[in-house]
Amino acid sequence: MTLERRAFLRGAAAAGAGAGLIGLSGSATAAGVPFHGLRQTAVLAEPARHSVVAAFDVVAENRAELTALLKELTARARFLTSGGAPASVGITGPPADSGVLGPEVPKGQLSVLVGAGASLFDDRYGLAARKPPKLKQMPMFPDDALDPQWCHGDLSLVLNAAEPDTVLHALRDIARATRGGMQLRWKIDGFSSPPRPAGTPRNLLGFKDGTANPAPSEADSLVWTEDGGSYQVIRLIRMLVEFWDRVSLSEQENMIGRRRDTGAPLDGAAEEDVPRYAEDPVGTVVPLTSHIRLANPRTPQTDGQRILRRAVNYDRGVDANGNLDMGLVFTCYQRDLEKQFEAVQKRLAGEPLTDYVSPFGGGYFHLFPGVTDPADHYGRAMLG
Repeated sequence: MTLERRAFLRGAAAAGAGAGLIGLSGSATAAGVPFHGLRQTAVLAEPARHSVVAAFDVVAENRAELTALLKELTARARFLTSGGAPASVGITGPPADSGVLGPEVPKGQLSVLVGAGASLFDDRYGLAARKPPKLKQMPMFPDDALDPQWCHGDLSLVLNAAEPDTVLHALRDIARATRGGMQLRWKIDGFSSPPRPAGTPRNLLGFKDGTANPAPSEADSLVWTEDGGSYQVIRLIRMLVEFWDRVSLSEQENMIGRRRDTGAPLDGAAEEDVPRYAEDPVGTVVPLTSHIRLANPRTPQTDGQRILRRAVNYDRGVDANGNLDMGLVFTCYQRDLEKQFEAVQKRLAGEPLTDYVSPFGGGYFHLFPGVTDPADHYGRAMLG
C-alpha cells in the first residue's frame, strides 16, 4: 500500500548535501547549499533568518513502508531545495502544492536536515543492530524541566530559509506527502536576528550566541562521524526574560562572561578575542562560574569536547500565567554525544544562568549521511 493511500485511509478513519564546501564560521547561509553530497553540509551554514525544527513519530507498519517513507521524504526535500513547478494533477484532484510560494517553488531558497532518533531502532523495523553506536535517548539533566510532549522522536527535521513562508510551505509539503508514514510529534518556529551592529546574531537575553564555534579545518575531528553523519542535539530552552530584565548589566555580563554590547570576553576588546584564562586563574575578570568559561575552559583536556552550535530564537506568545514564552532553539552537532555535548552540559550544571533558563524539550538524533545522487535516499545504508 502506498504512503498516499495509507494516509487517506488513516485520515478517514480518524475523521477528524558536497562535503567541506562551507566553513563552520564562514558567511555561507542555508540558502543555496547543494542538496546532493556525501554529507548534509547545511549543518555548516550559518543559521538562516527563519527555521522550523520538528520531530516526527514513524507510523509505517514495516520495513518496506519505512523505506518508502524515507524515499518519499528524500524526493520532497530534493524538490523543495531544487525548486520548480509542482506536478500537474489535472482538474479533479487536489492541487499538488499549497500555492503558498506561487505557481513555482523558488530554487535554492531552502535547506533541509534529517536525522534519526534512538527510538527508530527499536524492534519495529529490525534495525537494532544498525543503530549508530553513540545514539541514545536524551536524558534529563539536573536543571531541566522536560515536558514529554516536547521531547524525542523517531525522525528530526530542520528547515531553514530567509523567509517564513518558505519553511512553512516546506513543512506542509513534507507533512502532506508523508502522512501515511510519519506524523508530527512536535514542532517549533525559530528565527535568527541580523547581526547588530555586526558579528554574531544575538539571542533573546541580548548576548551574541555562537561566537566561538570550531574552525572549518576542525569539522572532521569535531563534527562528522565516520559514516558522513553527525550527532545532533536539539534543546528547547525557555528564557525567563522578564526576570532577566531586572538583573543589572554587570551581573548579566558576569554570568555570561562577555560584554553585552560588543560580545567581547570580559578580558578582551573584540568579539573574536580569545579569553586569557591562564592569566586569570581565580576568575577575577572572567568569573569561574561564567557560562563561556564553564562551557569551554580552553584547556588541552577539553579541546576535543567542543561542539558546533547552531541556535535560533523562538517566541510562543504568552503562557497561562501571563508571562512571555520565548527562548532558544539550541541545536549542536558533534562526533560523540557523551564526550562533547554531555561533557559540556555537566560542567554547566548549577551555573548562575540556570535561574533564568529552563530547558523543556528536544532530543538526540543522528543525521543521516548525505544523499549522494538522484538514485540515493536518506537512510539507504541503514536499511541495507
